Amino acid sequence: MKQSDQSMQLGTEPIPKLLRKLSIPAIIGMLVMSIYNVVDTIFISYAVGIDGVAAVTIAFPIMLIVMAVAAALGIGGASLISRRLGEQREAEANRVFNTVISLVVIVSMAGVISSFTILEPILRMFGATPELMQGAHDYIFPIMLGTVFFSFAFATNAIIRSEGNSKFAMMTMIVPAVLNIILDPIFIIWLDMGVQGAAIATVLAQASISFIVLWYFLSGKSSLLIVVKEMLPRWSITKEVVVIGMPAFVRQVAGSVMMVAINSMLIIHGSEFYVGVFGIVQRVSMFALMPMMGILQGMQPIVGYNFGAKQLERMRETILVGFKVVTVFSIAVFIIMMAFPNVLMRVFTADTAVIETGSIGMRIIFACAFLIGAQVVSGGLYQALGKAKPALILSMARQILFLVPLVLILPQFFGVWGVFIAFPLADILAFALSIFFMYKDRKLFFTGGEEEIAFENKQPASS
Repeated sequence: MKQSDQSMQLGTEPIPKLLRKLSIPAIIGMLVMSIYNVVDTIFISYAVGIDGVAAVTIAFPIMLIVMAVAAALGIGGASLISRRLGEQREAEANRVFNTVISLVVIVSMAGVISSFTILEPILRMFGATPELMQGAHDYIFPIMLGTVFFSFAFATNAIIRSEGNSKFAMMTMIVPAVLNIILDPIFIIWLDMGVQGAAIATVLAQASISFIVLWYFLSGKSSLLIVVKEMLPRWSITKEVVVIGMPAFVRQVAGSVMMVAINSMLIIHGSEFYVGVFGIVQRVSMFALMPMMGILQGMQPIVGYNFGAKQLERMRETILVGFKVVTVFSIAVFIIMMAFPNVLMRVFTADTAVIETGSIGMRIIFACAFLIGAQVVSGGLYQALGKAKPALILSMARQILFLVPLVLILPQFFGVWGVFIAFPLADILAFALSIFFMYKDRKLFFTGGEEEIAFENKQPASS
């Protein structure tokens, strides 16, 4: 199997041009996906009310877990694939791809089964009050039935990027987002289905792109091929995919744990009203972080490929340029959130109380936003290099090691506002840890590092 032109360019094209080529489509795709989340929340807020937003916010951690599994398989597989392509081991890259597809099918079956068996107990455990239970269930049940579409779309997006096809990867994010925006008013308002309509629109949108992606791999447009006889999971590959993808899984699950802790503290020290307000602020936060995540997605295949190809100077140039760009984005996010929180809240609601409370909360949460870029990039770099342990620690740092304990402790002293104060403190601590790891491995990232390549080459190959 011959490498595609996109894969070859990862090792030859000038880094600034290559990073733009891979990052801009990822940024556009992720921003469009974020816009869909924003539009979804706007329709729910105006059609159902702040209680509808609160119900979706309660159910959202379950959706994050589904995304976590898909992200783990996709990013773990993508890291292996990009390095195997860099090492000119195309056949093995294809075996990794088919193993990931088979794992997606297995995970999807588990998601559908759980939707009929343990969904309500999970919602109660995640903080659903009697007032919010029906809305939360109405939203998450269709999502769980469509697990196969979410898992396949999320996992293959990372794999498509790993072979350098950033434009098609962008399309796989834009198409479902645009379709979702079109379907939202139909199901939520015209068919009067409320939060359940929002979920059905999301599932239909993900189903559409899943079939397009399936066609992409079956038509020969990818350097990777779906081969039925190779889809039986290989333990050696599965283990490596899971180990490398574990940081992505932990990061997403950490987001779920964080949401559960936040929702519980907001209800205990405030009310369902604060859950709805935080749900809006969270959507704004997701939108603000997408450009930085897009830059990281552009960096990862370049770093992984050139590490595998032993082109260390190209790898280091990518890291340096990427850090500069995410720092600029981080500062821009900080300025916007400090200057225009009222404007952002008015996009979602006309309720004065929601706008005032949300504006205060937004300023507190983003008080140290200028530090976020370094956190995002550092963990992703270790992932791209296949260094699972530091990637796992950095993925856990902000949300699990720092944010969740602070969310549980600070409300005891500052009431409901303690939940919001936890965010900037967690940002400071996570930034310090990221800098510590990067400094410790400065020989690999910035100077020297040939011994790391030698170490890599001594590892047993996946079969």
